[in-house]
Amino acid sequence: MSMKRTNVYADPEDLAIIKEAAKRRGISEAEIIRQGIHLAAMANRVWDEPLFSRTFEGPGRTPSKSEVRDTVAEAVRRETGSDSGSAA
Repeated sequence: MSMKRTNVYADPEDLAIIKEAAKRRGISEAEIIRQGIHLAAMANRVWDEPLFSRTFEGPGRTPSKSEVRDTVAEAVRRETGSDSGSAA
């Protein structure tokens, strides 16, 4: 991967922590800084499509516990082909 050089100002205390971490982990300080830049880039990325782009039909309210139970039971009956009564 090709990289581009840049200069930034950093807090001396942060740099001291990075120096200690690099020594402890056996990697360069630059690698820790690159990881931090990548995390910052991903945290601020704007996606072309929203995470939840689909809409679903429904009653427009949160279903009750019994409605959820009945819907799941109905789906199980459809999947298994079972027409027997309610679950125990």
